[in-house]
Amino acid sequence: MKSIDPILVDTKFFQRVVRTLCLSFGVLIAFYTTSDFGASSFAAESNSNYVDDARIINSFENEPGNWLSYGQNYKEQRFSHLTQITPDNADRMGLAWSTTIGDYNMRMSGTPLVIDGVMYVSNGWSVVYALDATNGEEIWRYDPEVDRSYIRLACCGPAHNRGVAAYQGKVYVATFDGRLLAIDATTGEKVWDIDTWIPAGLGRFNITGAPRAAAGKIYIGQGSGESGRRRGYVTAYNAETGEVDWRFFLVPGDPSQPFEHPEMELAAQTWGGEWWKFGGGGTAWNSLVYDEELNSLYIGVGNGAPWPREIRSPGGGDDLFLSTIVSVDVDTGRMNWYYQTTPGDNWDFSSAMDMTIGEIELNGEQRKVLLQAPKNGFFYIVDRESGELLRAHAYTEGITWATHVDMETGRPVENPDVVYENNPQWILPANSGAHNWEPQSWDNDMGLMYFYYHDIANFYSLDEAFVNTGVYEMRERGLSLGWGEGAYRRELIENAAPRPESLAFVGAFDPITGQYKWRQQLESIYNGGVLATTTGVLFQGEGTGDFVVRNTDNGNPIFNYRAPGTFQGTSMMSYQVGNTQYVATMMNGNRAIDLGGAVVVFKLDGTAAMPIADVVQAEVPEQPATDFSLEAIRQGDDLYHSQCASCHGGIGTPSEVAIIAPDLRLMNLATHSEMQNIVLEGVRAQRGMPDFEDTLTNDQLEAIRAFIVTQARQLKQYQEDRRTEEETANQA
Repeated sequence: MKSIDPILVDTKFFQRVVRTLCLSFGVLIAFYTTSDFGASSFAAESNSNYVDDARIINSFENEPGNWLSYGQNYKEQRFSHLTQITPDNADRMGLAWSTTIGDYNMRMSGTPLVIDGVMYVSNGWSVVYALDATNGEEIWRYDPEVDRSYIRLACCGPAHNRGVAAYQGKVYVATFDGRLLAIDATTGEKVWDIDTWIPAGLGRFNITGAPRAAAGKIYIGQGSGESGRRRGYVTAYNAETGEVDWRFFLVPGDPSQPFEHPEMELAAQTWGGEWWKFGGGGTAWNSLVYDEELNSLYIGVGNGAPWPREIRSPGGGDDLFLSTIVSVDVDTGRMNWYYQTTPGDNWDFSSAMDMTIGEIELNGEQRKVLLQAPKNGFFYIVDRESGELLRAHAYTEGITWATHVDMETGRPVENPDVVYENNPQWILPANSGAHNWEPQSWDNDMGLMYFYYHDIANFYSLDEAFVNTGVYEMRERGLSLGWGEGAYRRELIENAAPRPESLAFVGAFDPITGQYKWRQQLESIYNGGVLATTTGVLFQGEGTGDFVVRNTDNGNPIFNYRAPGTFQGTSMMSYQVGNTQYVATMMNGNRAIDLGGAVVVFKLDGTAAMPIADVVQAEVPEQPATDFSLEAIRQGDDLYHSQCASCHGGIGTPSEVAIIAPDLRLMNLATHSEMQNIVLEGVRAQRGMPDFEDTLTNDQLEAIRAFIVTQARQLKQYQEDRRTEEETANQA
């Protein structure tokens, strides 16, 4: 063997090699001890932001003070082993620091990463920041200059981004306009920038999910399944070069053309009609989980598009792989197994919610399992080696679409009385799901999953034109849901049973028994994800703007901090630098608060203060005196709810999409006079308001304005009546 002069050894490379070898055998070595639960001596001596598979795999044991990947580590359990914050001292928590990284007209939903004292985080427009994790000071920022007109492809309002991946000295971000970028973690300089879109017969995509990094690859899917023609797929890119390693399609394309891989031939047998003309949906917009033990990637597949299977796939069957968990071999990109949670998805019951992997003892046998609470209201335990369904329990009483899951077939038993194609009606859960993507937290030792869910009903109906003619027209720009909208839907609702009450809860759920150890009702219907710790505390941000710490034994609140924004749709993480443990989340502004989206960080004895927010004008200003015809108002109602409501919210029609874009009923006369320039010419495109020149005519825009003005007048009258009532009551 050739001898090596120790003086000439590349110590960084040598340490990485030795560390990898040692960790693979479970051996802790001296230079990788962690004295402060954050930066290791290894990291200090070498490139401190270098993250590889071994480091992520062993982070629980070796460096719990860092948060190296989206779900904390590859198991995505989101369970902190930090011990400084306990039930006994959590009432001493306060704000450590906050920093604004986005405007109020976006959703702040990312999970920050912290690596050796540096926080890497993205805002809604996919801008990446490197911050000092102790005080929020900016180290660098990279703006991918997202084309903001892509907001029109989004299902759910203003831009949002669920975070970044850190791997091999780079930070990866997937952008709202469908690109994947690699950025140097030290300098913030771009390494490469690729387009993830495949033009062949498909519409353009958004990406809102966080990329995952493992086994030398970067994995990403897309979103915007409800806009135009969308066909989902996941791509594995070489982490160093950005070259495509493999691509796995999630719904089949035109069967007259060759199938991309054998799984698509299998899937095509479960579809009916000419589904490929609609795209089919099945976008993987969120959850991707790497399993280093089985060399697998688990893909959480989204919903069908359009939503009603009668339109999308008439005469079809299960419509694979919609609303499915798919296991794919990381090396080959070929499928190991699949389990479909909602066959033939008819309700937007996506399975793209966060997934967690772990170990559970069942019937005296230790099983490697995957855990998920998808939208449909049932909690699943799936054997991650075989795809066998082990348990399926309802995690909410708010389920009407199905009665239970048949454990022999693994299929939900649909309620024959809940068929909206024949009888438009309120159905639970809503399209927002009983549990959406907001992250869960798994205590593997206790066998408890902490998560928040809500019972919200949605009124489901078929598209009016489809009901009358049997023909459905896709919208290339704008939502193509396939359900009733505007006045048509409102009239159906008026003749329907009352809407069920909306409720929200956070709880500790035993997925084996299907029982809650405890459950607490929440004030807000829409809230953020949770994080539990080994010391017995649970962190959550609520839609009310409350940051709440609870005792994991009983769910009782220990500490509450009221922020000026909202924590709706956000996630929680915890890290430690030096001797201080921090808890971090993102905060949104909202319609009523002119406050930019921010990173918000707490610690024991924190004394920082949030900035004072300006309250946005909520009174309806003077409106145009124009008289509008009933025909124009009705046409504007339909157009508004098909083209505007996904960002600006439904008016008079229930909407289960969380919205923070401005309420258009509050437009002043100056804005009304500029509507043509704003909507058709795109003069505010770089502020997130795209142009609709290719979609709307002048007459159609005027019809939308007629509807908005009419609704504004009604709201103004309501406000005046309330003031009069209050004045009368005060005088009395």
